[in-house]
Amino acid sequence: MIPSFSALPVPYLAGAFAVTGVAVWRSGDRELVRRWLSWLAIVPIVGGAFLLGAPGAAALASGVALVAAAEYARLARLRRADLAVMAAALVAFPLTAWLAPGHMLRLLMAALLAVALVPVLAGDAGGGADRARGAVFGVVWLAPLSGLVLLGELALPLCAAIAVADVAAWCGGKLLRGPALSPLSPAKRWGGIAGGALGGVAVLALFGAATPATVLAVAAGAPLGDLLESMLKRGAGVKDAGNWLPGFGGLLDRIDSLLVALAVALVLS
Repeated sequence: MIPSFSALPVPYLAGAFAVTGVAVWRSGDRELVRRWLSWLAIVPIVGGAFLLGAPGAAALASGVALVAAAEYARLARLRRADLAVMAAALVAFPLTAWLAPGHMLRLLMAALLAVALVPVLAGDAGGGADRARGAVFGVVWLAPLSGLVLLGELALPLCAAIAVADVAAWCGGKLLRGPALSPLSPAKRWGGIAGGALGGVAVLALFGAATPATVLAVAAGAPLGDLLESMLKRGAGVKDAGNWLPGFGGLLDRIDSLLVALAVALVLS
């Protein structure tokens, strides 16, 4: 059963972002400041959606899924038909999570089969296998957005924790440094992982949402999600998934950590 959405702890959320905002402005880093300004626009949209309850969360997840699917399709060099079927499936996931959560597994199986068969039905003998693999991965990667509905009252604290962890990871990387995290993203340091985990878990505790599932999602899932998108972008030979979101690039560059964190939380909750 999906938990009900209660009144949001707005003062706590505002306080958490205010504290990190001070750190951002004091840093003097223009890129980080641009990210923070983007968050000033993002937070009311996300918070307003959650205030509407499960229908709002479903609408938010569906809208995010559409944009993210388009950006991923460019990275994976998918065709319009692949994108159309993949996007339809990804929009259906959060709506099904809201209206008929018992059918989620059936929908996932149907979606994976549908996107895999698009190049088959098109008779694409040359690049069909790559298209099928790319579309299947896209569905698996972006489907956890339905967790914004399925996780109920845990969804907003998890989103807030990931957002704060992003800033805390940058600060931790600058202050603590340490060895590089991975060849996929040489600029990221283990000090950043520690800082991000500390900041994110602190927000979870502030919300009273620090369960083993959410703590692991923030501490491990978020950095792994970041590295996963770095791998995809390196493979595609691009720096960002898009160029329309100031400070982030594209929407995928903003939600990469959240996607894997949602998947971890769903699996363990």
